[in-house]
Amino acid sequence: MEKLKIALDWTANTNHSGFYVAREKGFYREYGIDLEINTPETDDYSKTPAKKVELGEADIALCPFESILSYNTKKDHFDAVAIATIFKKDISAITVLEESDIKTPKDLDGKVYASYKARYEDDIVKRMIRNDGGTGDIKIEYPKRLGIWDTLINGSLDATWIFTNWEGVHAKSKGVALRNFKMGDYEIPYGYSPVIFASRSKVDSNKKCYQDFLSATKQGFLYAIEYPKYAVDCIKPHIAKSDADIDLLESQKLSNTFYGNQNNWGMMEKEKVDLFLNWLYDSNLETAGLKYEDLVFINLL
Repeated sequence: MEKLKIALDWTANTNHSGFYVAREKGFYREYGIDLEINTPETDDYSKTPAKKVELGEADIALCPFESILSYNTKKDHFDAVAIATIFKKDISAITVLEESDIKTPKDLDGKVYASYKARYEDDIVKRMIRNDGGTGDIKIEYPKRLGIWDTLINGSLDATWIFTNWEGVHAKSKGVALRNFKMGDYEIPYGYSPVIFASRSKVDSNKKCYQDFLSATKQGFLYAIEYPKYAVDCIKPHIAKSDADIDLLESQKLSNTFYGNQNNWGMMEKEKVDLFLNWLYDSNLETAGLKYEDLVFINLL
């Protein structure tokens, strides 16, 4: 058996259902893979999942696509590469409480945004505000990552970035109404998130193992689409206590509509990646000039 460790980007949720389903159904075992799944709860997010791959503490991680670009442009270069995406389109949003006086992004001027301190994140939020006619003069705070959602729900901070299929459903389950601002509605062609992150050199040296991992993972996500209740049963034992009141089945069914299908699961379209990269360059948020083929491992799926 080939042992692999994956570092998830968050506490277990429906973004991750395919991994848990594939492990429970024995899909990984069928490909000779013994998969260990770790979440940031183990170290309270003291290291990002991507950092764990860089340090050799994990073989694979989930992260935003921007992390792939960041690792390939930083001074201490790391050969990060995206080997697949979880969702076929962006299902994230900047969100605020519906009861607030923030009706559109420009109203975030002077308000406080709870940031994950990801590269480009704060600038993307400011650009959204400017594209809506504001000045982008927003205050930024950096709470503990796993506590960011609470800062919005309890009203201590005004806005943050969420996945509508998880925190959005969680808010609904709690009877909390949100107002979401989608990137695409404000001229930001946001790309893929989360993506599956690995070291290009490690993939090159053990390509079959990574291909087998993706094949089993694909089976897991497609099985979750066909049997959402089973997928919920697989992830439920791993859900954080703070998420115990979420409607998991509703979240799973919503997530299923974005996973893709037998023909395109995991695939990252060059046109979509290039559109986001060019936006970053045109917005002077990045100058490296890296392209799709520099950041995405081609022909692995």
